[in-house]
Amino acid sequence: MTDLQNQNKQNQILDALQALLRAKNIQNISVSEIAQAAGIGKGSIYYYFPSKDSILDALVERNYEKPLETAKNLARQTEVSPFTRMAMIFQACRNSSSAFRAQETPGADVKEDAFIRQKYMKHLISEMKPVLTEIIQQGIAQGQIRFDHPAALAEIVLIVLTVKLDNALAPSDPRETEETILGLISLLEKGTENPEGSLNFLMTW
Repeated sequence: MTDLQNQNKQNQILDALQALLRAKNIQNISVSEIAQAAGIGKGSIYYYFPSKDSILDALVERNYEKPLETAKNLARQTEVSPFTRMAMIFQACRNSSSAFRAQETPGADVKEDAFIRQKYMKHLISEMKPVLTEIIQQGIAQGQIRFDHPAALAEIVLIVLTVKLDNALAPSDPRETEETILGLISLLEKGTENPEGSLNFLMTW
């Protein structure tokens, strides 16, 4: 079977799970149901995915890959200021979060919702951390950023962003979210030895 055929089958399985999630909780969906909805045999499912959990992981990754791919491309644009690229990363995170919320099923079970949100946030942070780390490292090399732990800084920024953008783990109104992001920017300015107010343009996210 060719790579294209494999990809088509995988998408067929992911489409089936996504359709089932509109009516049922993930805990109540069996691999047999996914196979039936996909129009393939149950045994064939395991050729493409080792478990139901891995199918859900792949679905989360597929649904939000476009804004994440945009962010990854930004890391390679070294002619653009690292701070401008960071602002664009923030925007990509917001786009990804908006795409995630648009996929939510109205009236979904609270535990179910939290379970899928956790997977989404884990995926977003794990995918974006090396991208943001690379941008920070480039800023350090260019003398625009002064910081000894770029990976740690990237992780801190992403955790704050994902929590505030998701707005479910720690719900807040727009004013409170803005205050949190302004606080994050202030910490970034101090931590990277940039003048106060110099990174406020990051709020354009």
